[in-house]
Amino acid sequence: MRVVEIHHPGGPEVLTFADRPMPQPGPGEVLIKVAASGVNRPDVFQRKGNYPPPPGASDIPGLEVGGTIVCGDFSVDNPFHLKPGDEICALLTGGGYADYAVAPLGQCLPVPNGVTVVEAAGLPENFFTVWSNVFDRGQLGRGEGGTHESLLVQGGSSGIGVTAIQIAHALGHPVFATAGSDEKCRACERLGARAINYKTEDFVERARTLSNGRGVDVILDMVSGDYVPRELEALAEGGRLVTIASLGGSSATIDTGKLMRRRLTITGSTLRPRPAAFKAAIARKLHEVVWPLFGTGQPGTGQIRPIVHQIFPAAEAAAAHALMESSEHIGKILLRW
Repeated sequence: MRVVEIHHPGGPEVLTFADRPMPQPGPGEVLIKVAASGVNRPDVFQRKGNYPPPPGASDIPGLEVGGTIVCGDFSVDNPFHLKPGDEICALLTGGGYADYAVAPLGQCLPVPNGVTVVEAAGLPENFFTVWSNVFDRGQLGRGEGGTHESLLVQGGSSGIGVTAIQIAHALGHPVFATAGSDEKCRACERLGARAINYKTEDFVERARTLSNGRGVDVILDMVSGDYVPRELEALAEGGRLVTIASLGGSSATIDTGKLMRRRLTITGSTLRPRPAAFKAAIARKLHEVVWPLFGTGQPGTGQIRPIVHQIFPAAEAAAAHALMESSEHIGKILLRW
């Protein structure tokens, strides 16, 4: 099969087409004929040599795919009654940049109503991450602020950002989002957020103003570094800061006195190394709560939709990575096979 592999750590140009043997599904796994692969920031980190795959995972990049089940082991728990021939999207620990990929059955979800199998390739990594961090770790809607707690998304125009905005807004939560241009701010607003241009506005001051001085209940942070103490200032009493990336640096200085007095929580997580059972539980929750928000497939029935910026032929993976690193995109970048 054709794959995109990392010839050696470096820039986008180190991504090369190659031939590899087709993977074989093991117990509890299925083989997927890939229609498209999602491109994510961890793929870029892996390409640079900064994010090695966990033990036992493929060295081929790619954490999510959309495609068709070819064969596999269906004797394990199969909550969505999947079978060969079904179009699905799947979360992987690696191996997604290929004609064929293997995934645990529990990490496969049926393609939502009104979504193509190519568009679905951009759902798993972001939707699993957002649900796990905003709603499980961040407890949005279950904290001191009550059922209508607010969310601030740092980097609202990213794949993670557009996902978090849509889910939280669809579930009735006030959403605020930062972005680095007026164009990106307008994109966030079209999805249901109140946007803050972090290059021209102080996000702490604006978040407090937009929340009537109260602050926000949950912040989804992909920056970290010197943003952390400012984010703590933007939180409401009992607020939670959830970190999922450290694009601004991994060290921060905080006032622990304020942390205690205002009952604030700082937490974070990475998804890739977590066990299959953990990810399968997220898949079930997404199918129960979020998949119905895509609607019936008829125009105007969905509250959530895929936001795809550009689809590249798989042979142009280097160009896709260059776009990802430019941060000029709004939403997802995909590779079509």
